[in-house]
Parts: sequence; structure tokens; C-alpha cells
Amino acid sequence: MKKLSFILSIAVAMLLISNPALAADTASATDNGRGMIGLAAGLAIGLSALGGALGQGNTAKAALEAIGRNPSASVLVPMVLGLALIESLVIYGMVIAFQLIGQL
Repeated sequence: MKKLSFILSIAVAMLLISNPALAADTASATDNGRGMIGLAAGLAIGLSALGGALGQGNTAKAALEAIGRNPSASVLVPMVLGLALIESLVIYGMVIAFQLIGQL
């Protein structure tokens, strides 16, 4: 518990110190939201990769449990199909991110 409070106090101190250092000057205040588009693109890629990784992990876990319960079960084809569909969602997230970056 003592380590956690120490780490949290260091994190708060770093956030308070970095605030003036990252303050925008007047020249960069007229960027018309380009920073937000970049942030949205990064979030699109990150969240889709996170969701895809969690989905693939759960799919593999369920397939291995099914094989463990019934070794003669044929779960390979549905598992690979499910993994391909999950991966396609990650690719859609990447396409959205590239489209957002194209708006810069």
C-alpha cells in the first residue's frame, strides 16, 4: 500500500509539472483541431487492437477448453473463422484511423 501511494504521488507531481511545459502558445492555437484528429486516430488503432486482442484471447481460451472437455470435437475451423472475423474488426479500426489521418 505504501508503494502504491508513493507511485500515485509521483504521478500526480509529474502531471502538475508537465502542465506548464505542454501549454500551447498562440501560434499553435490555430491548428484547427489537427491534434484532436491525430488523437482520434491513435485511439481508433489502440482501442481496436485492445478489443481484438481480448477477443482472440477469449476465443482461444474457449476453444482449448472445448478440446479439453471433448478431444474428438472439431473446433479448429470455427475457431479460425472467429479469429479471422475478429482480426477484420481490427483492420477496420486501422482503416478508420488512416482516414482520420488523411483529414489532416
